[in-house]
Amino acid sequence: MHVILLERVEKLGAMGDVVKVRDGYARNYLLPKGKALRASEENKKRFEAQRETLEQRNAERKSKAEQQAASIDGKTFVVIRQAGESGQLYGSVSTRDIAEVITAETGTEVVRNQVVLDHPIKTIGMTQVRIALHPEVPVTVTLNVARSADEADAQARGENLAIPVDERLAAMEAAGFDEIEAATEEMEAAATPERE
Repeated sequence: MHVILLERVEKLGAMGDVVKVRDGYARNYLLPKGKALRASEENKKRFEAQRETLEQRNAERKSKAEQQAASIDGKTFVVIRQAGESGQLYGSVSTRDIAEVITAETGTEVVRNQVVLDHPIKTIGMTQVRIALHPEVPVTVTLNVARSADEADAQARGENLAIPVDERLAAMEAAGFDEIEAATEEMEAAATPERE
């Protein structure tokens, strides 16, 4: 099906472009969300008549998104989750979780469909996440997924806690770490999730 885009749609085109998309994508997403019109002569005339209004509305939304972007771009957000010793999460961190954390910490309204995840987050560690506040205003934030606030601080310093404790001990021994006993107890305490 051919459609006329009423706003910029990532990987499709800019406002006013006539593009061919799959019928289901047009019927289930683009048309109901008001992002496109069916490409007919009548709709082309309708679009041209409304073009100035649409461009003005798009510019307003873009400037609002740019203001929001300034408050979150490049920031790091901590998400505490339960995980096994190897760093595998019991579940995953969803787009809804990410949107709630950003909204709670910054006051900037972010909804889950603005969070762009290439793959699900299922392990502890630092992850770059793209937030599309507007089709023309993407920002990147860092998500620090950890089992506790102490682990989050350690990851922020550059430690990789997703490596099992035994492998970390072997690496410390090779590096000449003197206090293996104290380090073992400290790492095992950090790897054990806190009970509430």
